[in-house]
Amino acid sequence: MPLRPFPGTRWIHQRRRGSRSPHRPDPSTWSNDRLTTAWLGHATVLLNLFGRWILTDPALRRRVGVHFGLGTIGPRRLIPAALRPRDIPSLDLLLISHAHMDHLDYGTLRYLPRRTPVVTSRGNADLLGRFTQVEELSWGEEVEVSGIGVRAIPARHWGARMMTDRHRGYGGFLLEYQGMRVVFAGDTAYTDRYREIGAEAPVDLAIVPIGAYDPWIDNHASPEQAWAMTRDLGARYVMPVHHSTFRLSREPPDEPIRRFLTAAGPERDRIVATEVGSTWSMPG
Repeated sequence: MPLRPFPGTRWIHQRRRGSRSPHRPDPSTWSNDRLTTAWLGHATVLLNLFGRWILTDPALRRRVGVHFGLGTIGPRRLIPAALRPRDIPSLDLLLISHAHMDHLDYGTLRYLPRRTPVVTSRGNADLLGRFTQVEELSWGEEVEVSGIGVRAIPARHWGARMMTDRHRGYGGFLLEYQGMRVVFAGDTAYTDRYREIGAEAPVDLAIVPIGAYDPWIDNHASPEQAWAMTRDLGARYVMPVHHSTFRLSREPPDEPIRRFLTAAGPERDRIVATEVGSTWSMPG
């Protein structure tokens, strides 16, 4: 999330496009014998990975940003979150890719149980002090949480939450469990480092960001670049995120997904969960 010096009232007065998300997931119906996942909006994804519940970069409030007094100054959702914090099942793993306010939202995190295991990028544990189990990883480091192998992977982005805390890390994560490989990229501009991951073994599902590239192309991949990274990973399926939810840049909200589908061309059937709230299960 490009937090620049005061962006003005454009961030404060954005209006939502609708009163509800296009779809509402029902996690209580999800089977534990496969991978099932739902895009809740922006970079927030709920996964059931063979009975292990995982949540990424939770930001489920109507607005994200800096909290002042009784309100929050920052971008307002164009589409409401598909689930509320209290609808989230008990989690086996919470992933926080970096400290930007649209990825690490205090207002959402305070609703999650303190005992939830958290894995984040190096230098962010102090922001997650309410949780009793927090693991920090630098790129290439690995940890096992709830039986899930978690490896921190590179990104082209930046990690500072405010202008002065440049020490904070950022990146994505490779998850491995029950023989399945899932990549959550967090936030990233184009990088060829994903070729190394794809060369190890194909990825079953890649969760990649496709928005906020105009004019922030140095920190956020364009849809075409995101598709190229998906190909580098050898991903069987891809879930595009970080689009349509907040207005963080100049491109129209619906442009990223249109361009991503066009970039995929005849392979667009590999793209899953293109609307907020969409639920998808890995075919057998």
